[in-house]
Amino acid sequence: MNISMPTYAPKGATVYLGMSGGVDSACSAALLKEWGYTVHAVYMRNWSRDLPGFTCRWADDLADAERVCVTLGLTLDVWDCEQEYKSTVVDYLIDAYARGYTPNPDVMCNQTIKFGTFAEKAFAHGADFIATGHYAQVDAGALAGATADVADANVASSADSGNADATFPVSPLIRAADEHKDQTYFLWRVPAARIAKTIFPIGNIPSKKQVRELCREFGLGVEQKPDSDGICFVGEVGIRTFLLDTLSQKAGDIVEWETGTVLGQHDGAFLYTIGQRRGLNLGGGPARYVVRTDTARNIVYVSSNIACEELHCTSLALERTHWLGAAPTPGARYCVRLRHTGALVPCCVRYAGEQPTLEFDEPIMRIAPGQSAVLYDGRRVCGGGFIAKHYA
Repeated sequence: MNISMPTYAPKGATVYLGMSGGVDSACSAALLKEWGYTVHAVYMRNWSRDLPGFTCRWADDLADAERVCVTLGLTLDVWDCEQEYKSTVVDYLIDAYARGYTPNPDVMCNQTIKFGTFAEKAFAHGADFIATGHYAQVDAGALAGATADVADANVASSADSGNADATFPVSPLIRAADEHKDQTYFLWRVPAARIAKTIFPIGNIPSKKQVRELCREFGLGVEQKPDSDGICFVGEVGIRTFLLDTLSQKAGDIVEWETGTVLGQHDGAFLYTIGQRRGLNLGGGPARYVVRTDTARNIVYVSSNIACEELHCTSLALERTHWLGAAPTPGARYCVRLRHTGALVPCCVRYAGEQPTLEFDEPIMRIAPGQSAVLYDGRRVCGGGFIAKHYA
């Protein structure tokens, strides 16, 4: 299988690669070496604490990364990122749930750790580029159209200003060849200048099956390793167990939205999210869906009416937006992805002041506040925002 090297990163460049011990970063390491780059492999130790009922697998993953590097003749450094990960990812997740939001920690991990702490240290050590095993691609044409020098990619990783990245007329980030594995949904808060100095070696490979086959051909020994799904530091215990181990359990009422009738009890309103159906423990009767959570009063509201207005919307307001190129044109048509690998939904963008609102042709199921809405123009990632609460 012949995978072409990126045209914007010359042969011989120094590349620092984030190694996780998994299939994707292992294949990336082999490709980078085959293409003639000077490769420095780094394992980021982001989380090593065991949780009740779950032993963190970081040491096993590190051992796999070490074996791959020995096979390829690469050295592997271990960088301790636990303090930054705890403060910018774990604490963010806990705080968001406590306030009634449903966060996506992978979005913050990419912004603050992989393309933040790791990237900053790599460039300080002399990297020309960084690389990761993400399923994403960089548009070399967009880099050529940049209006400023992006050679120094050691830029601030904050994406909270809501401003468009004026360096690029269009975003340099485009979707992966493998639509099912595409991870651009998690990369919308990464500064465009960082994307411009990143190599995604497997981004143009059509399928994960082919990535695994490449690992076998390179003799890396990880081709059968399963994908890691879910939140890395939560692991097999699940988010509910993690939150109950972290936040104070507090019984409250489950209330029928339409009538105000108390139907049952819960262990904490922070455990529930909009549209949730399972885990309500209300006994027999019709299926019920969470339509609103009030963490201040510790109440979960539910409805058995799938057509309930609280479960649907024709618009979504965004907050803390970040655009990888020029901001979306008011009234123009785009597509938005509201969950990883979710359908691309047609929409147009309106503005109320600086706050954008996505408007849909037909009602959609309401998405929990705190989740990401990522906007696309064709295959190009425009950027996105966090879904705002539609009530006070």
